[in-house]
Amino acid sequence: MLEQGQSVPPVTLKDMNGVNFALDSFSGQPLVVYFYPKADTPGCTNEAKDFTALADDFAAAGVPVIGVSKDKPAKLKKFADKYALRVTLASDEEGAACEAFGTWVEKSLYGRKYMGIERATFLIGADGIVQRVWPKVKVKDHAAQVLEAVRAL
Repeated sequence: MLEQGQSVPPVTLKDMNGVNFALDSFSGQPLVVYFYPKADTPGCTNEAKDFTALADDFAAAGVPVIGVSKDKPAKLKKFADKYALRVTLASDEEGAACEAFGTWVEKSLYGRKYMGIERATFLIGADGIVQRVWPKVKVKDHAAQVLEAVRAL
């Protein structure tokens, strides 16, 4: 997994409208990128709603928030519309961003091993360097913790 002090890898994602964008297009401003397993599941929904509730605060700080999963753009659009989400949701169908950030990991459920996205958040500085990493995120109060770190930049 990417660590504090490392450069953000050059990755391209698709937004929920299917438009490609590169993370380095945010160069010159801080950025929050959070990875979540699957749209419209309980934990992922709560996390997206929590970031949305604080969207104005992140915007006031000049820090965009991007949520990344391997869901297709159309599913992300439905998810965003259903819950009136105000964060950018990005599709990493091919898994390049998950691999580059180190969030594509082996998981285990009821003894069955499988590959999946580890819930993690990265605070990236305006210089493209990771300022803070939250691995194995617990959703409750997480968005507020990230906002606190953003304000401390």
